[in-house]
Amino acid sequence: MLCVLCALCAVVWPPFGSGSSAAGRTPHRITRVTSEVFRLAEEAGDVKQRYERAERSAREQKARAEELDRMLRGRKVVTTALRDDAGAAARAQYRTGGFTIGDGAEDVEDPVELLERQEPAVRRRAALGRLLDEDGRMVGKLAAERQALAASRPVLESDSARLKAAQHSLTTRLAAARDQLNAMSQTAVESGHCEPLDVEDVRGGDVAERAAGDPHEEWTRPVVSYELSAGFGGTGANWANGHTGQDFAVPVGTPVRSVGSGTVVAAGCGGAFGISLVIQHEGGWYSQYAHLSASLVTPGQQVHPGQWIGLAGTTGNSTGPHLHFEVRTTPEFGSAVDPVEWLNAHGVRV
Repeated sequence: MLCVLCALCAVVWPPFGSGSSAAGRTPHRITRVTSEVFRLAEEAGDVKQRYERAERSAREQKARAEELDRMLRGRKVVTTALRDDAGAAARAQYRTGGFTIGDGAEDVEDPVELLERQEPAVRRRAALGRLLDEDGRMVGKLAAERQALAASRPVLESDSARLKAAQHSLTTRLAAARDQLNAMSQTAVESGHCEPLDVEDVRGGDVAERAAGDPHEEWTRPVVSYELSAGFGGTGANWANGHTGQDFAVPVGTPVRSVGSGTVVAAGCGGAFGISLVIQHEGGWYSQYAHLSASLVTPGQQVHPGQWIGLAGTTGNSTGPHLHFEVRTTPEFGSAVDPVEWLNAHGVRV
């Protein structure tokens, strides 16, 4: 593990004995902070997903409860109508002794004919009885589901509140770790010692495996999750002759990836680009990655598409955490082309 900065101990932490001893502890400290950023970012992302799932479940449960209430109100109307109809049939049966009166039935002397005339009324009463039974079972089923939803709601609300609190705590701790990493990178630039980190020493789950990239891939994005900010050719106080790259707004510590296979040909420390890297690709193309908080590669190193080459930051001429990405025809400043168009031409959409 190489030393990232030698003046850090006096600036960020209290001195620990002799200068050489303090300098020897610096790599461990920046590695520890970087590991903490990765760990907290992963935990915060996991808790955020769980919280969003809990909130989605709460919304779905609420919608289902409202639907059940509407269905129960509708069943109540049906039940009332069925009971009224059944009551009328029962009263008619009581008054007539079970036989239909009217339509000339009182003049019928043949008992068989009288029973035949009574059959539709019997079937109707039986049908009403079945409908009432089915309605009762439906109402019971809907009511049981509504009751179960009501019983589970406090548990769901408690889980959601717990996850929200955990998310807030992790977000606060992650912001503090990123601030610490940013302070260390700024000190490194000021001291002129922007030594690379060894990703093998960064403990954050399977960091080394994820950082390796894919040698079978051709081209890829320089960061995975981002928001596009300042574009190529833009004008502003920070760019004397127009913006020479595309900015990707990302938090401090976000892994920055090589967009393709190539060789690291330059590593900067200070100036307008802060901590920066330049990679040479096939076809005479060069890509630059600027305003980093730390680099993970060294000049002369071969890299694969998607391989982690640095961590995003806000060093140099920067007003906030982001990656400044350039594509050039030479390794030096002044030959930039529109990087978004270049990526699109190589099959990468941003």
